[in-house]
Amino acid sequence: MKKQRILCFLLVLSLCLGCFGGCGGKKDSGGLTKITLNEVAHSIFYAPMYVAIEEGYFAEEGIDLELITGFGADKTMTALLTGEADIGFMGSESTIYTYVGGTDDYAVNFAQLTQRAGNFLVSREPIENFTWDMLIGKNVLGGRAGGMPEMVFEYILVKNNIDPMQDLSIDQSIDFGSTAAAFSGGQGDFTVEFEPHATALEEKGDGYVVASLGEDSGYVPYTAFSAKKSYIEANPELIQAFTNALQKGMDYCSTHSPEEIAAAIAPQFAETDMETLTTIVARYHEQDTWKTDLVFTQESFDLLQNILMESGVLEAYVPYEDLVNTEFAQKAKQ
Repeated sequence: MKKQRILCFLLVLSLCLGCFGGCGGKKDSGGLTKITLNEVAHSIFYAPMYVAIEEGYFAEEGIDLELITGFGADKTMTALLTGEADIGFMGSESTIYTYVGGTDDYAVNFAQLTQRAGNFLVSREPIENFTWDMLIGKNVLGGRAGGMPEMVFEYILVKNNIDPMQDLSIDQSIDFGSTAAAFSGGQGDFTVEFEPHATALEEKGDGYVVASLGEDSGYVPYTAFSAKKSYIEANPELIQAFTNALQKGMDYCSTHSPEEIAAAIAPQFAETDMETLTTIVARYHEQDTWKTDLVFTQESFDLLQNILMESGVLEAYVPYEDLVNTEFAQKAKQ
């Protein structure tokens, strides 16, 4: 079933591909070069990127950044490959899927942002000393097959000697972003949630965070920035400038308090009050969510492929050298 879903994902991408041009390269009236970035989701989890936007780091690097939310890695990757976006921000598993699917002008990862999972396990009742075997026989609202949230969840289960297919029921039928509402409505015994949904469930009394997938999975290359091979080859200076701006955002997050980070990104999350925003930033900050640099190492890439292999969505390893370019991240951290 998982492989069938991945094949469907690749088929949709192939049908969408055409002779589209990139969006970047044109300067605006202020002399900045426009770059369109499609993000998989708009989440506090990605704070360093929003710091770079709000602190003006992209403008300092000569970039007029247009940010679009794709609401799913499949949609973000499609936007990237069809030229609707210049740069995509999503789980790097998507770049592996398109490469394996035979896309000629495939996406290459050039900057890794997060190094831990950003979701949390939420229970209906508070559990003081949670252990993963408490999920045996339970119904859990999970994520899309082949996506990092679901695969990391299953990776943790296997690490704890729990069979994801046999020992519990994982509901993957609910759209991304709708699981919290479904949980509030009575579905599931547990749910796997990103912020701000996990904290929102707690604030409403509908759920309680009992475990961090980021802490229990260890360091995992969760999200990265990628661009088509041809775009990187044609626009190395733009990619370098983009990476430089991101590195400034990373530097800010590694040298400022959660309160300062929350204040910096507040304009991106106007619907979230400052107390809640600070709580969420602190939660991510304390679990060492963000890297201090953007270099996507081979060790991290190999771990990602191991997770894909264990999840049954990848049959053979793909070359690190083809799908990862560390040149820009190395220069940005100097």
